[in-house]
Amino acid sequence: MRIDSYSFGRIVVEGTAYTSDLIIYPGRVEANWWRKEGHLLQPEDLQGVIEYKPQTIVVGTGAYGMMRVAPQTRDCIETLGSKLVCEPTEEACRIYNEISSSDRVMACLHLTC
Repeated sequence: MRIDSYSFGRIVVEGTAYTSDLIIYPGRVEANWWRKEGHLLQPEDLQGVIEYKPQTIVVGTGAYGMMRVAPQTRDCIETLGSKLVCEPTEEACRIYNEISSSDRVMACLHLTC
């Protein structure tokens, strides 16, 4: 999967535009990704990601980096043996595209603030 473009509130993945937060799995996109608390990423928000056990999880924290990653989420990902990359969404998209050739990379992206 490849991210074609990102701007505040809009992302294009493999030619398809999305206007809600999403998770990019190898080979598919889960649109309309909601979190228990909108700007706090908790382990239960990543259930499908955790079950997949990716090598790297790229988290886009929003255009202005407003979404935080809870310490217990970091601990959970570390326990999996996965690498966590957290950046504002524009940078997260760039990083994801650089490393997405691996089938063990996933992106969890907050598109707005």
